[in-house]
Amino acid sequence: MLKQLRRDHANMARILHVLQLKQKTLAQGERPNFQLVREVVDYILDYMAGFTLPLEQICTDRLKELAPESEAVAEQLSGDYRKLKARLTRLSRDIDMILMDVAIPMDQFADDLKQYLDSHRAYLRQEREELFPLISEHFSDEDLDRLAHALPENATAELERLQAAYPELYAELREEPVPA
Repeated sequence: MLKQLRRDHANMARILHVLQLKQKTLAQGERPNFQLVREVVDYILDYMAGFTLPLEQICTDRLKELAPESEAVAEQLSGDYRKLKARLTRLSRDIDMILMDVAIPMDQFADDLKQYLDSHRAYLRQEREELFPLISEHFSDEDLDRLAHALPENATAELERLQAAYPELYAELREEPVPA
């Protein structure tokens, strides 16, 4: 299960890399493919709602039972997650405005996008450095098995649906190397 979580982190890092390339294009004063930016943001929002939130809730609830001292880490991650989702939702609204040709300051949008990317990467790093070691230390094989089975029943079908729903994103991901 930890291998799957690490693989999910690597995939999210690739997705964030695609978004960073679009942010750099924007910061250089050029217009990126906003439809692709829309796909990336929608994908992340869908992924967060369908996979990240349920799994992290199960992990943190179980960790609180096994290692009450982990509550501070769980609370920090939960708060950071809420802030991250709020930033992404705000970006999503701004993208809607851009795609409807409403004038918004592109330098501010580029800055907001960069702040989101930095925040999301920091969140992933905190999970890797603080949450994953706690899971590794305290979860039994049975706990990890329960976590693996806690994925939504239709997780595989949902991932296939997301892949079909965001073809430009997947085309871009195939072209991009895995970021270091």
